[in-house]
Amino acid sequence: MAAITAGDFRNGVTFEYEGKVMQVIEFQHVKPGKGAAFVRTKMKNVITGSVTETSFNPTAKFETAYVERKDMQYLYNDGELYYFMDQETYDQMPINASVLPDSFKFVKEEMICKLLSYKGNVFSVEPPTFVDLEVTDTDPGFAGNTATNTLKPATLETGAEIKVPLFINPGEKIQIDTRTGEYLSRSKG
Repeated sequence: MAAITAGDFRNGVTFEYEGKVMQVIEFQHVKPGKGAAFVRTKMKNVITGSVTETSFNPTAKFETAYVERKDMQYLYNDGELYYFMDQETYDQMPINASVLPDSFKFVKEEMICKLLSYKGNVFSVEPPTFVDLEVTDTDPGFAGNTATNTLKPATLETGAEIKVPLFINPGEKIQIDTRTGEYLSRSKG
């Protein structure tokens, strides 16, 4: 196993700490006038998502945690289980709904997602950053209403609800940023 010291921390680095997999969000090397230097670290537990702040001695050693990110196709869900297929082996893998992020509401069948796992245990699913979805329900648009900052609620084909500009009509395909859940544009094509 590769080791990393707190002095080598960079944003995004993953390491094992007290039996958990942590990811560095922010770090700061502090060298006070008196006393020893330390690394103030803001880190996120990649499994639970909880964020903590701790200070480490720069020479403190940790095991590097390798998080595997694998592209898999979302097939369907059956109750609490969501099924994904490996694109190379065609193996199907059931994932419990509890590990799905809120942004999964923008994923429809056959989309390719990234399954994040640590030592074979999937702890999260990353949907595609941008998705094209059909608007199934919203108030009809008004011709000539091109106000860009006025939004109305819309329901998408996956059941997710977002805000869209007034000129969007039911049946139109739109592009959404799954990180923010925001409308980007009408889909091309």
